[in-house]
Amino acid sequence: MDTKERLIESTRELLWERGYVGTSPKAIQQRSGTGQGSMYHHFRGKPDLALVAITRSAEELRDRAEAVFSGPGTSIERITAYLRRERDALRGCPVGRLTQDPDVMADPELRCPVEAVFAWLRVRFTGALTEARENGEMDAALDPAATATALVAVLQGGYVLARAAADPQVYALAVDGALSLLAVHAH
Repeated sequence: MDTKERLIESTRELLWERGYVGTSPKAIQQRSGTGQGSMYHHFRGKPDLALVAITRSAEELRDRAEAVFSGPGTSIERITAYLRRERDALRGCPVGRLTQDPDVMADPELRCPVEAVFAWLRVRFTGALTEARENGEMDAALDPAATATALVAVLQGGYVLARAAADPQVYALAVDGALSLLAVHAH
């Protein structure tokens, strides 16, 4: 991994662990094993580097989700596969955790990739649920957009509940509950 990549990956990890304020240039340099000159050679400063790191985390979330949503199986099987995808529930979502960071949310540039990936995820779930309804997998009473938003909320809320309880099983219960609610509308 070259210096620029080490800086980006180190910033991604630190943002996930510590948030924006806790991710100092010094911490980035220490984690990446690079010097101040290298950091400022590749990036104008912390905000520039943070934007690249946040964008990469959002793209990774989108790419992992797309791999499941465009994979084999019925719409409901793909939704289930995404919801049950292996995650480190106690660590939380690297993108979702940024919504708790006031500095990221106050900066339109830093917030943009966070907002965009969750909007994309809601649209992707909505499409899968619409497809399920059209294919007769789900009944017509199901509102795909509202259900999609609820599923994204379950995922993000499941992380919060699991972290609060220090128990990854709480995340699994949230997913199981969401799938049980979907099953009510299944044919």
